Formats: sequence, C-alpha cells, structure tokens
Amino acid sequence: MSTMTTSSPEAVKRFVENVQTDLRSLSMECKKKFPPVKEAAESGIVKIKTIAARNTDILAALKEHSSEVVQPFLMGCGTKEPKITQLCLAAIQRLMSHEVVSEAAAGNIINMLWQLMENGLEELKLLQTVLVLLTTNTVVHDEVLSKAIVLCFRLHFTKDNITNNTAAATVRQVVTVVFERMVAEDERYKGVEDQPPLVQGNSNRRSISTLRPSAKDAYMLFQDLCQLVNADAPYWLVGMTEMTRTFGLELLESVLNDFPGVFLQHQEFSFLLKERVCPLVIKLFSPNIKFRQGGGSTAPPSAPVEKPYFPICMRLLRVVSVLVKHYYSLLVTECEIFLSLLVKFLDGEKPQWLRAVAVESIHRLCAQPHLLRSFCQSYDMKPHSTKVFRDIVNALGSFIQSLFVTPSSGLLAPGSTPLGGSGLSGQASSQGGPGTGCAAGGTISAQAAFEYRGTWIPLVTVSVQGSVKATYLEMLDKVEPPSIPEGYALSVAFSALLDLVRGITSMIERELTEEEVEEEAEEVSRRDSEPARSLEGEDSTQGLAGEKEPSPRLVWEEMVNACWCGLLAALSLLLDASTDETATESILKAELTMASLCGRLGLVTPRDAFITAVCKASLPPHYALTVLSSSAACLSNKSYSIQGQNVQMISPSSESHQQVVAVGQPLAAQPQGTVVLTAKNIQCMRTLLNLAHCHGAVLGTSWQLVLATLQHLVWILGLKPGSGGALKPGRAVEGPSTVLTTAVMTDLPVISNILSRLFESSQYLDDVSLHHLINALCSLSLEAMEMAYGNNKEPSLFAVAKLLETGLVNMDRIEILWRPLTGHLLEVCQHPNSRMREWGAEALTSLIKAGLAYKHEPPLSQNQRLQLLLLNPLRELSDIVHPDIRQKQLESVLQILQSQGDSLGPGWPLVLGVIGAIRNDQGESLIRTAFQCLQLVVTDFLPTMPCTCLQIVVDVAGSFGLQNQELNISLTSIGLLWNISDYFFQRAEAIEQELNREEVLLERQAEEKGMALNRPFHPAPPFDCLWLCLYAKLGELCVDPRPAVRKSAGQTLFSTVTAHGALLQPPTWHTVVWKVLFHLLDSVRKSSTTADKEKIESGGGNILIHHSRDTAEKQWAETWVLTLAGVARIFNTRRRLLQSLGDFCKAWEVLLDHIQSAALSKNNEVSLAALKSFQEILQIVTPVKDSERLDALGMPALADPMSAPGPGRPLPRSDSLAERLARYDGMEQQLNLPLGDELEDSALWWAAWNTWYRTGIESTRPPGPAQRLAFVPSQPFLTALVQIFPALYQHIKTGFSMEDLGKLGVILHGAVSVPISSDASPFILPSYTEAVLTSLQEAVLTALDVLQKAICVGPENMQTMYPAIFQQLLRFVEFSCKPPQYGKLETKHVANAKYNQAEWVALNYVPFAERSLEVVVELYQKTACHKAVVSEKVLQNIIKTLRIPLGLKYACPSESTWKLAVSSLLKVLSVGLPVARQHASSGKFDTMWPELANAFEDFLFTKSTPPDNLSVQEFQKNESIDVEVVQLISTEILPFANFIPKEFVGQIMTMLNKGSIHSQSSSFTEAEIDIRLREQFSKACFETLLQFSFNSKAATPQEGYISRMALSVLLQRSQDVLRRYVEDERLSGRCPLPRQQVTEIIFVLKAISTLMDSLRKTQPENVDGNTWGQVIALYPTLVECITCSSSEVSSALKEALGPFKDFMQPPVTKVQNGES
Repeated sequence: MSTMTTSSPEAVKRFVENVQTDLRSLSMECKKKFPPVKEAAESGIVKIKTIAARNTDILAALKEHSSEVVQPFLMGCGTKEPKITQLCLAAIQRLMSHEVVSEAAAGNIINMLWQLMENGLEELKLLQTVLVLLTTNTVVHDEVLSKAIVLCFRLHFTKDNITNNTAAATVRQVVTVVFERMVAEDERYKGVEDQPPLVQGNSNRRSISTLRPSAKDAYMLFQDLCQLVNADAPYWLVGMTEMTRTFGLELLESVLNDFPGVFLQHQEFSFLLKERVCPLVIKLFSPNIKFRQGGGSTAPPSAPVEKPYFPICMRLLRVVSVLVKHYYSLLVTECEIFLSLLVKFLDGEKPQWLRAVAVESIHRLCAQPHLLRSFCQSYDMKPHSTKVFRDIVNALGSFIQSLFVTPSSGLLAPGSTPLGGSGLSGQASSQGGPGTGCAAGGTISAQAAFEYRGTWIPLVTVSVQGSVKATYLEMLDKVEPPSIPEGYALSVAFSALLDLVRGITSMIERELTEEEVEEEAEEVSRRDSEPARSLEGEDSTQGLAGEKEPSPRLVWEEMVNACWCGLLAALSLLLDASTDETATESILKAELTMASLCGRLGLVTPRDAFITAVCKASLPPHYALTVLSSSAACLSNKSYSIQGQNVQMISPSSESHQQVVAVGQPLAAQPQGTVVLTAKNIQCMRTLLNLAHCHGAVLGTSWQLVLATLQHLVWILGLKPGSGGALKPGRAVEGPSTVLTTAVMTDLPVISNILSRLFESSQYLDDVSLHHLINALCSLSLEAMEMAYGNNKEPSLFAVAKLLETGLVNMDRIEILWRPLTGHLLEVCQHPNSRMREWGAEALTSLIKAGLAYKHEPPLSQNQRLQLLLLNPLRELSDIVHPDIRQKQLESVLQILQSQGDSLGPGWPLVLGVIGAIRNDQGESLIRTAFQCLQLVVTDFLPTMPCTCLQIVVDVAGSFGLQNQELNISLTSIGLLWNISDYFFQRAEAIEQELNREEVLLERQAEEKGMALNRPFHPAPPFDCLWLCLYAKLGELCVDPRPAVRKSAGQTLFSTVTAHGALLQPPTWHTVVWKVLFHLLDSVRKSSTTADKEKIESGGGNILIHHSRDTAEKQWAETWVLTLAGVARIFNTRRRLLQSLGDFCKAWEVLLDHIQSAALSKNNEVSLAALKSFQEILQIVTPVKDSERLDALGMPALADPMSAPGPGRPLPRSDSLAERLARYDGMEQQLNLPLGDELEDSALWWAAWNTWYRTGIESTRPPGPAQRLAFVPSQPFLTALVQIFPALYQHIKTGFSMEDLGKLGVILHGAVSVPISSDASPFILPSYTEAVLTSLQEAVLTALDVLQKAICVGPENMQTMYPAIFQQLLRFVEFSCKPPQYGKLETKHVANAKYNQAEWVALNYVPFAERSLEVVVELYQKTACHKAVVSEKVLQNIIKTLRIPLGLKYACPSESTWKLAVSSLLKVLSVGLPVARQHASSGKFDTMWPELANAFEDFLFTKSTPPDNLSVQEFQKNESIDVEVVQLISTEILPFANFIPKEFVGQIMTMLNKGSIHSQSSSFTEAEIDIRLREQFSKACFETLLQFSFNSKAATPQEGYISRMALSVLLQRSQDVLRRYVEDERLSGRCPLPRQQVTEIIFVLKAISTLMDSLRKTQPENVDGNTWGQVIALYPTLVECITCSSSEVSSALKEALGPFKDFMQPPVTKVQNGES
C-alpha cells in the first residue's frame, strides 16, 4: 500500500482502529499462556488511544512512539507460537506499511525476525515482512540492512523448496530495492552541488567515505556479491553461511542490467566493475576457453582440465552481454576480451550447447545497432585494436559455413529424413502446379530448411523479427547442458545476421537522412550568410585540439567495410542453400538493404558485391555472364582470416533442390543448350527488380550488373518489347525451346509490369543516377549489338526497349540525357541486324515524337535550343543507308507534321533537311514517303514556318524534282514549286517584312563575328533571294535528263517569272537575267548540241514515242525551244524594267547570240522557234510602262505574245500584199520612242540587225563543192527569217546604208534559192498550174516593199538605194527563165520530176519572178525620174533583164512570163522613154538604146517556135501583142526620132521592114500558111513604116532618104515576086504551084493592098514622086495575075487591085519639084 491511500482522516481512523483490533486480538490470544504479552498489548491500546486523542498528525506521533507501539507485537513473536507469531507479523506489516516504524523499531523488528529465522519459524512470513519493511521506507540502513539481507540469503538455502524459491525472489527484490534507494537518493541530491570527485578512487577500494548512506549500502552489497561469487568472505553481509555461484551471477547480472546509471555515474562503482567484476568473469570463463571438444574426451586427461559447466557458463555469457551492452564505454579493453571470447566459443571444437549459447549472445549483440556502432568506433577504427566488429560478423559467417561444410556427427535428428536424389523442396506442394513435386519423385518435406551439398539443416523459428528471445540463455533452472535440436544454432545465426543487417541499415539510413536534412538547412543558411561563416569555420576547426570524435560518415563506412565480406559470404551461402521461400525472401531483403546502404554511402565495391550476389542467384547456376564474373572474381579469391579461422566465398552448389519453373535459351552469341530457371531464380529476379526500383538512385555503375542480369532473365523467359518499350511475353524465340510452367506464366505479366515500373521510376532518380542508368543501358545495348553482329538471329532488345522507356518517363529533364540516349540509339540504327535496327529506329523516333509532344516548361516554342536538340537525331538518321531506317524516319516525320506541324518553329530546317535527304539509290517507296511529307508541308504548313525556312522548302522540293526514281514525283514536285511561288506571291508583304527583320539580326551577328553574311545571291534583298533560289531550282530542273521534267519545269519557271516577277526589286532582275535565264540558256544549248542522235525505241514500259521525239537530240530540241521562247518573252514583257539596269545592251547581245545559235542549229524545230523568239523581241513597239508593275500584282498584264497576231509573225497566205503593207505603215506611226532611249535603242536594234544578218548568211549559204549536204533550212524557217526584216528595219532605217542593203540582198537571194526537201514539197509547193507565191517568196517581196516604201518617204540621201532595189528585183525576175542554183545541189524541176525521184525539189519560181516584175514596173513608174534611177541606168537594166524572157518567148518555162514581160516593157517604156528623151543630151541613156533595139528584135523575130497545139485564137492574141509593140514604136519612138540616136532609128526601120514582109520566114514551109502569116503584124509594120516614111515634118533629109530607100526596096521585091509567079503559073499549066509560092504571092498581094492603104492615108506631099511611079508600075503586073487558078490568090488580087481606083482621078497639076 502506498502512503497516499492512508493519509486521509478516515483511513487514519480506520488504521488506528485496526491496530487497536490487532492488539486486542493479541491480548485475547496471549491471555491464558502469555500474560506479559497481554498486558503489553493492553497498555499499547491505551497508548494508541492517548496518541490519537492528543495529536492532530496521528501517524507522525505514532512513528515517534513506534518502539512502544511495536513492542507488544515483538513480544508476541517471541512466544514462538505459530498463531500468535502470524498475527504479530501481520500487525507489524500493517504498521510498516503505514510508515509508522522508526529506525530503532525497525532494528528491533529485524532482530526479532533473525531469531525467528534461526528457529526456522514462519519462513515465508518472515520474507514477506522483510520485504515490506525494506520496500515501504528507507529507515533500515547499514548493519540492520545487511542483517535483513543475510536473513533472506539464509532462508534461500533452506531445504524447503518453496521457501527456497521465495527467498531467492526476495533476495532479488531486496537487492533491487537497495539500488533503487540509491537512485532515489541521487535524484534528491541532483540539484545540490556535487562533492568533488575522488582524487584517487583506485588507491583504496574501501574508500567509501564520500558516498551517501544509500549509496554506501549499495556499494557494500555489490562488493560482497562479487566476493561471494569469487568464493571469498563477504565484508558487509556478516552471517552468510553458504552461497551458490549461479545465484551470485544472476544477482550481479540483474544489478548490472537494471542500474547502469549507478556504475557509470559513481567512480567507486566503476572501480568495482573494472577491478572486481571483469577479472571475476574472465577467471570463471577459463574452463570454457581451454576446453576442446575432441581433445580430452578420448585420451585420459594429462592435466586436470576443468570441464565447462553449463549453468555458470550460460550465466557468465548473460553477464558479459550486460557488461558489453551497458559498460563498453568504461570497459573498453575488457569488452574487447569478452567479445573475442564470444567469438572463440563459436569454434567448431566447442560443445554444441556452448556454441548455441554463444550464438544466442552474439544474436543479442547483433540486435543492438548502436552497440555495434560503438564497437566499430572503439575497436575496429582504432589503430592497434582487434577488429572486433568485423570478427563478430565473420565468426557468424564461418560458423554458418562450418555447419554446412563439416557437419558434426550427430547433427541429423533421428526423426528427419535426408532428401534423396533430386528431391524437391517444400515449396513444390504449395507453389508448383499440382503434382510437380511427386513427379520428381522425392520426399516432400514441408519444413523450411537449408540444403547444401547434401547437408540438410532445418530452419526453426528462433525470434520474432527485431526482438531477441534466447532459448538457452534463459534456461536458468537447467544444470545439465540441454540437447540442442538440429538447425537451432543455424537458425539463431541466421536471425543474428538478419537482425544485424536490419539494425545497422536502419540506424545508418535514419542518421543519413537526418544528416541530409541538416545539410540542406545549412546550405540554405550558408547561402544567406556566405562571407561571415567562412572565417568562423576556420577558427573553430583549429580550436579542436587533440583527438576528436570521427565523423559519423567515417564510422558508417567503417562499419560497412568491416562487415560486408562476412555478411556476403554467409548470406550467399544461405541463399544458395535456402529451400524456403520466406527464408529466401529474408536473405534477399538483407542483401538488398546492404546493397542500398553501400550505395548511399558510396561504397562501390561492397555495393557491387551484394548486387552481384543477387544477380547470380537470379540466373541459372554456372550461367556465363561476363559482367558478373568479372566483379565476382575480385571477391571469390579473398578469404578472411578471423583469428585463425577462414571464411571462404563459397561458390553456389550445382545441384538444385528447387522447383523448375522455366526452361529457355541462354542469351549468347553462339547458340547453346537450354537453361532452367527455378522458382528461386524468379524470386531473386523480383528482388533485383525491387532493388532497381526502390534504390535506383544509389546503384550508380552497378546498374550495369542489374540490367545485364535482367536482360538475360527476360531473354530466357522470352519477353519481347512491345510499343513504348514495355516487355510483353513474346512467342518462343527459337523453336519450342522456351518452356514456361503455369506458375511462371501467371508471374510473367507481373514481372513485365514491375520491369516497366522500374524504368518509370527512373523519373525520381537524380540526374547523376539517371546518367548511370542510361550508361548502363547503353553498354548493355552495345553488348547486344556485338552479339548480333554477323548473324541474323533474334537480338536482345531489352536495352533498347528500356532506353526508350526511360527516355519517355524523363521527358521533363530530357535535355540532360538526350545526347547519350540518342547517340547510342543512332548507333543501334546502323546495325546490320534488321530487327535490332528496327527497334533502334522505333525507340529513337518514339522518343523524338514524345519529346515534341511533351508539355515542356517553358514550352518548346520558347526553348529553341531544346527543340533543336530533340529534332537533331531525326536529322542524323538521314546519314544511315538502311532503307528501313529511313522509312521509319520519314514515317515519323509525317506523324510529327500531322501532330506538331504547327509548333515546329525553329525546328523546321531540321525537319525539312530530313525530308530532303533523299538519294537516288534509295528506292521509290522511300522517296514516295518523303514526298508525302513535303506535300503536307507545302499544303498545310508554309504559313506556320519561319520565313527563313521557305528557301529550304524550295531546295527540298527541287531535290524531289531532280531524283530519278519516280517521274511522277518529279513532275508533282514542280507543281509544288509553282504552289510555293503562289504562296510567296500572296503573302509577299508579310514574308518580306519578316525576312528583312531576320536579315538585320543576321547581319549584326555576322558583324560581331567579323565575317561576311553568307547566303546565296547575297547583295539582293532577302525576299528577292528567296525568289532567286526558286528560279535557280527550277532552272536546274529545266536541264534534267528527262524530257517531261524539263518541259514542266520550263513552263513553270517562265510562268512564275512572268506572273510574279513584278515583286522583285529592279536590281534583282540583273541576277535573274544573268544567273538564272542566261545560265539556263547556256546549259540547254550545251546539252542540246551534244545530245545523242540514237533512236530511242520506247519510253520505258510500253509507251510509244512519236517520231518527232524519238532521239535525245529531238527531245532536247523541244527544251531549247521552250527555254528560248520563255526568255524572249520575259525580255519582251519586262523590257522597260530591264533597260533600266545598265547592262541591258550586253544582255541583249547575249540573248541575240542565243537566238542566233539556236536559229543556226541543225534542227528545224529549234531554228524556227528561235526566229519566232527573235520576232517576239523585235515586236516591242511601245515599251511596257512602269504602271504594269502594279497591274502585275493583280493579274499578269500580258496575254501570251505567241498567240497575238502582229507584224513579223508568219502570216496566213491569204493576206494580200497590200494589207500587209498597210500594217507596216501603221507600225511606223507607232514608233514614238522617247528621245533618251533612242541612242541606246538604236544600238540594240543594230545588234539585232547584225544577228539577223549573220543568221541569214549562215543559214542561206549554199554548201561548198566538197561538203556533203548536211542540212538545208526549211521553208517556214526562211520565211520567218525574212519576215523579221520588216519589223527590224523600222528600227534601223535611219542608219540603213547601201552596204546593209547589199547584205540584205544576199540573204534574200540566198533564201529564195534554197530548195525544198522532197518529202515536204507536197505541203509547200502549189500544184504547178497554180501561179501562186510561197510564203517565203511573199515575205521576200514584202521585205523589199517595206524598204522601197521607206525610201520613198525617207530623206533625199536614201533614194540612192532605188537602183539597188531594182537590181535585186530584176535578179528575181531572171528566175523565171533560169532558176537559181543552190550550191552544187542537184534539183529536179517539179514539172518533169515525180516527187519521190529527187531528194530536193526546186521551187516554181515563175510566179515569184512575175510578181517581182510587177513590182519593178510599179516601182519604176513611181521612180523613173529620180536622179539615182536615171544615173544608175535602171531602165537599161530593166530592158536588159526583160530581154531574156522576151527573147525566149515560146521557150519560156511559162507562157505567162513573156506576155508579162512584154506588157511590163510597154509600161516601163511608156514612163521611161520620155525621161530618156529628156536626158538625151546628158548621154545617161546612150547605152540603153541598143539594148532596147535588141530587145525588140529578139521578141518580134523570136527564134522559138510556137507550140504545135496553139489555137488560132491564141495565135491571133499573140499577134496582137506583137502589134502593140509596133504601135509603141510608132507612138513613142519614131515621132521623136530627132531626140533618139540615128543608129537606133535605123535598127528600128530595118526591123519594121523585116516585119512588113515575112517572105523569109521559115514558117512558110509549114502547112497552115494562112494563120501563120502575121498579117496584122505586117500590116502594122507597113503602116508604121509608111507613116514614118511619109512623115517628113520633123525628119532630116537623111532620115527621109533611109525611109524612101526602104520603101523602094519593098516595092521592087513585090514586083519581082509577082512576075515570077505569073511565069510559073503559065508554065505549070494545070499543076498547082507549091504551097510556099502560093503563100508568098498571097502575102505580097496583101502587102500591096496594105501599102495602097497607107499611101491613101498619108499626106500626098509626104510621098516621093519615085514612089508613086513604082506603085503605078505594079498595076500591069497585077493585071497579069488575073488568070491565076488559085482562088486564094484571086481574092488577094481583088483586094490589091481595089485601091488603084484612087489613082484613076487625074492628078493635080501643080507638082512639087523642090526635091528630085
């Protein structure tokens, strides 16, 4: 009972009453036998009543008088009467419990109890009373106390068992009480100043004067306990009779264990520990140390070796445990000894029970991490000390090994059955499928056990985790050593190991975490007060002199370093031997926590060692894995010496008693047999996963071990990577070698899931750890790559798949791992093994896509560097040649475009680079995929990309045009270029602004670097450069080897330049012209001239090729045509703009040069097109105004000039010449060029003229005699060439000289002379009967006409050109009779050649010559009076030329020719003769007259005969033409004879003479005389002759004489003919005269009648008298002819005689005799 319950008044009252009752009872009991007692009792009652009445504090008063109050009870005890004694003892106890016993009273009570004890009375009650006395108060001290204690000891050694035990308990309690009092006393004096500590506590061990009372008691008691155990006499406990060592040791242990404070705070007590307890323990241990199990038992003991005694030994170990636990700080050396002893007790030579208790003791220590830490600090870390901690761990290890390696003989318990053969473990029944165990045919033992190399040791439960409950150390009642069950020692050792690991790791990790928290806090504060702290720090470090506490981290590292080898050796062995899943789990957990701890402490070797152990356990036994063997090699050869014992690293036992759950292929370069995985392997694998998952941050370089192992396991289990890198159970890899039991099948998804989570958790790793992980995966992957070289076996994709997973979950800090990650994956992508490669690409592209899709902070749009970093590997994939990789790359580009296209921003150059990285060796499908990407870009993303990338788009599109795998893509890409140009055009302003902004930045950067800005077409503004790049790219495509591409590109190029060229700055046009257009022309010209002339059979596949395109040359011709036309059109439409550029003249010349070379190319198509282009550039009448720049923005301001009709085009033939000329006139009016341009213009036009001239000369020059005919220009070409001249002439006429005219003539003549190829002739030649001009001829005449018109209106000096024009035309006129020759070329005339007989057919030149003649006449009529015409003898030339057809007459190729010639001559003469007469005096016409006379002569008396089929009507028509000529002579010449040279007149007279009588005509021999006689003509001649003869007005006498002579000759001849006829008629009689003679006589008769007519019409005075005489003289002769028989002659005679009636009148008388 406690005091508190008794202090209330009621309780006190009740207590007083109880005491009185006790006294009454006592008095009652003692009434009879013991009266003194009764009296004492009664006086006691009175006494108590009195005290209670007098005092308020009754209890205090009672205590004061306690001796008196107790007295009656003591007396009662003295009676030795059991009943009374019991009553008294109870009463005394009541008093004690109310603390009303004084010191004196207490002494009395003890004395009384002693007597009772000596008498052996009421022993249990005695003990109870002592206990109450000592526990309720502190009044008992010193000797009294010692007496009480001795009393209890004495009772302990009684024979009565109950008393014995009760006394033992009481002793224990009393000892405790003594020490508790001391603790309480210390507590009370805590605040008071302590006495100075003893100066030399060691000198006198009895020096206890300084101790307080309770302390003194405790000291004396403890000291005596030591004496007693040591079998010495006690100092204080007087009266002890016997004592057992076992009990003494128990008491010592309990004091040491319960009151460590007492010993640690009081030097006196510490002294006792050192000086008494430790030596005692060591002494008592000696039998155990010396004893060897096998040593003395067999041979008789030579020396008396004391045998270990279990009860003492066990108790000693308990004491040691306590000492070590609480006092190692005091007893450093002693504890070292104790611990070394403990370790020794584990020796195999010691008895089994000793080893068992030693293991239990060690287990106790192992469960106290702080203790272990102190050992480590106190021993292992000191220079010359035993490595106690290390030894303990190693001892446990070697202990465990010894159990397996050298099992003691009777270890197997009789009941247990050793497993036979390949027996399966206990798990088989629980884990495996039904019947797995029995199938293997072994005994199934459900008991957990370890088995190693045939040694089977069961595992017994020894302790609940964390709490150590020893079995044998607690057997305090056993005297004989107990029999130790099999497996107990091992189980304890196993537990000890596990507790050791658990304790150490949790302690260190807790402290580590605290330290890290502190460091962080310090870091923060340091950052706040950086400078101040540094100085203080220095001082404080210097201040700590002498030995200072080692830093915690050092201690932790030392602890781990000391224990890891032993732990690992033991745990590996146990792991290998374990057959129980839970045990295995515990071992694995221990290894895992150790590995993690080592990792946290940065101890690489131990960390890797533990990890290696788990890795090895995960794999099948003896599995060859290089990573593991190398790291294990450094461990396997080590053995740790522990005071002479060796701990070996034991290699795993090969025979497995595990349930097999999987059979698979090992992952190796060379195929090997199968390997098996057991359930334990899978369990270890899960641990490994757990390690990596939870402790990834500390794995560092050992990631390599972990991942390598996992990779092999995954391979053996046949897991294959799926999307995102997660591993899924795949099909059996190679054949059915992978066999999985149902047990593991259900596990696989879990394992796969954990594997994935493992890499997901990498997102929680710090950067360094993450790098370790990535590096490990990379090196694993490198190994896998090595292995996959040279065979196409399935590679291990584990590393690649996990790199992908790791990348995907670490997107938020992707920057730090991107380079190593992608760098490695790029290498994988180049691997020859296709599966490996495919996964590398899958991983890389998935990462890139994920990286771009991830919501980064800041977003990618603001983090350009990151975006480029992410996209860079995509670009690097382009360097890989494998098509499957490029395919993957392009597919992912397509996906990126579809998902992130809008936000690519600065990444565009990279993406475009990837799309454009196509090569011709890559195959169609790749190119097609890439092209899809490009199409997507162009259709959807041009507006979203930075304008600086547009140029790249152009380049990329161009490269697709240039690839030669797929024609359709090339063509489509040209279409894309057109779309791109359209986009530029629509967004021109925005693009230009953005590019200009960019430009400023770039220039600034370039300046800072001191470099020039480097971009194509640099000086031009950036927007213009963009256009130039586009044009240049199209230009490249224009010279592609494929005709379709060239055509398409050409059209696109010129369309874009035409449509959008207005956007360019004027100076940029300079580049367009020189770098784009002319460059293109050069290339095309070069390619065309060198193109192959071989025939191409078909265009690939079954496409037929038209004959006009069946050689490369012909295909290039088309390109040349297109290009030239395009350039010319641009020159035409942008003329004004180009002229402002400064070197327009040069450009113009270059263009003309191109036109010339094209025109002279030996290809009709090209040459004709060149001229069309020439025409086009000359057609510029009014230059394009600048305002057109604006119009162009809306709509191209230009209709296609090729379709517009205009001057200089090849015109339809139906145009009459007049219409054409009208058009040229119109053109002249338009030519109002501004003055400033005129000079420059004239230079341009003259350049054009020179080109035209050179082209004309070259193309029309006939081949020389030696040359084989290579090429004859076509008619359309020549036509076009000539048609250019009129337009050109308009621009150059001011400076057009005679020399130029000569040049022109040569070309026109040459052009007309060119023959036509026979196969073309049916299309060009009119049928021979049609008199139509060919286009060429028409063009030639038009050209001359234009010229002549210009001269007409031109200045005076130009008119000197007329003669040259006449000359030219006259040359053409000659063609009617002698067609021109073309070199030595043989031509057939079309009339006498079937088309196909000749290669070349000459043209029908007649219509042309005739037309020329008409032009001559017309022109002459206009210009006859011009000075030049007069002085250059044009008329003479005309006559001279006409003489040819006139002379040929019927022999002309065409009848129309001579008729036209005659009519022309007449027209010309009608104009020209008056002029000639006018200039008679100047002599300019002198040479003309003979020419004219000859012409008349040749015509009127032609040498050619008329054709036989000429009809009468025709003949008469022709005769009438002759008559016309005579009439002209009579009207235009003879009347003006005095102005005309006499010789000429004479010639004319002779001619008329000849004409008037045709007696000499050869035609008289022919039959039809009547019509052949040109009577009309003769008549006309006669008339003219007569008229001229008789007209004497203006005649000189000489002329008259000549005339008269002629007339008389005529008359004379008539007379002769008539006379001869009459004679012949008479002679012939009836015979008719020959026809010729008849004709002649008829003609003469007709001539006479004509003469008569003429004489009648003439003035009489004009006729000479002699003439009349001759005429009259004819009459008689005529009369004689009347008799003729011919009726024809008769009728002619009638006509002749008729006119004579005019002479029948008498003549006038007056006769003029003036002239005789």
